[in-house]
Amino acid sequence: MTSEAVMTIRRPSPDDWSRNELFLGGEWRACEGSAPIVVNDCATEEVIGSVGAASAAHLDEAVQAARAAQPAWAASGPDERARLLRAWHDALIGRIPDMTALISAEVGTATRICSRVQVESALSLLSTITDLLPSFPFEETINQSLVAKEASGVAAAITPWNYPLFQSMGKIAAALASGCTVVHKPSSLAPLSAVVMAEAAATALPAGTYNLLTGRGQTIGDGLVSHPGVDVVSFTGSTSVGARIYELAARSIKRVALELGGKSASVLLADASLDAAVRTSVNRAFLNSGQTCDAWTRLLVPRNRLTDVLDLVVATTSRLTLGDPFDDATRLGPLISREQAERVREYIRGAVREGAAVITGGAERPAGLEKGHYVSPTVLSDVTPSMTVAQEEIFGPVLVVMRYESEDQALDLANATDYGLSGAVWSADSERAMTFARGMSAGQVVINGGGFDPSLPFGGVKRSGVGRELGRHGLEEYLETKAYVR
Repeated sequence: MTSEAVMTIRRPSPDDWSRNELFLGGEWRACEGSAPIVVNDCATEEVIGSVGAASAAHLDEAVQAARAAQPAWAASGPDERARLLRAWHDALIGRIPDMTALISAEVGTATRICSRVQVESALSLLSTITDLLPSFPFEETINQSLVAKEASGVAAAITPWNYPLFQSMGKIAAALASGCTVVHKPSSLAPLSAVVMAEAAATALPAGTYNLLTGRGQTIGDGLVSHPGVDVVSFTGSTSVGARIYELAARSIKRVALELGGKSASVLLADASLDAAVRTSVNRAFLNSGQTCDAWTRLLVPRNRLTDVLDLVVATTSRLTLGDPFDDATRLGPLISREQAERVREYIRGAVREGAAVITGGAERPAGLEKGHYVSPTVLSDVTPSMTVAQEEIFGPVLVVMRYESEDQALDLANATDYGLSGAVWSADSERAMTFARGMSAGQVVINGGGFDPSLPFGGVKRSGVGRELGRHGLEEYLETKAYVR
């Protein structure tokens, strides 16, 4: 999408996006008996729309619709599923402006990058997984017997608010490609792009293959995980909620994939070229105003290069204009909610109390931004491993800079958290960088700024989760291996 097209995007209106309905079994069903869930613009704090609040009865109806549709969907075969998924993709292409506007308003992503980072990347996931289907090895022969990978059944996709379309598509496209049918529960803070997904699905996919169940977290989320008609659960969100889902799913021995929190480190080795490494690391830390699970929120720097690095960090941060997401000059928008903004500010205050130094930004409300959930992009130095901001996921525009004395200490610092989602390493010697990366406890390590590839697996270790999403590995999360012995 061109920058000119992004500039034509207008704020969503509640006149267009107020819908007290659920998409169940291929139909929009009135959600009677409960007040709709109101969705607010995180910059203006005004209402932009609403969605239905599902009940336990709606949940059961959604699962039953998915179960009824699943055998025929699985039996349709990879080529037919690919054809229908391409039709869904084509229907979504025409809705890029709508989805960009909705996500910019709900989440705060600046429109100048939202279409690419939030929307087009999600459609790329759909294309990538669809293109796998014609050649995917659903069957193989071992010693004259057949070993098949078959759809698990009904998948529950429980998705977060920070990348509402991207995270949803990473689960839903893989589940549908596998032959599973889906019940989708998006975050109640950012559900409107899922409405667009359902509207497009209504024109392209068989009834019951994709079901949209908007509702409040614990009621609907717990219900889906515990429902006997659900065979596999995929969740992205906080580690605390993920642990609860793991526990609930264990009671009925469901397959579970969890993509949880992160505290990823970008490590500058002693021979790294600073300009590219610092610029990329800062931008990755503050992408989507820091509301990114794999943000590189810890920058590890050799002690003798600390001053130069901090100068570059401040210079890069100063170019990240904070403001209204619908202003083309904006690079960083607000956070999702007042509660999240205050939570981030308290992390900054706590860091100062523990002895960290604020290099730029801070906990004060940004000048000139009286409305909206804004937090200044903040860089903290003099951070030690025991400080809270070095250990906990902040989920806001806060970068901590930590110095190290030796490469061994740098590796110890990189691994010195409970998380292991992502990370980065920079060196003029690619083999040296690879050796260091092999020692990092993370599901993904970016070496010298490698770019996003939707065919590569993504997921974490330790408290960052279990299972993988994207590409072939993401598809396999929804398949069961079955042997036909001859």
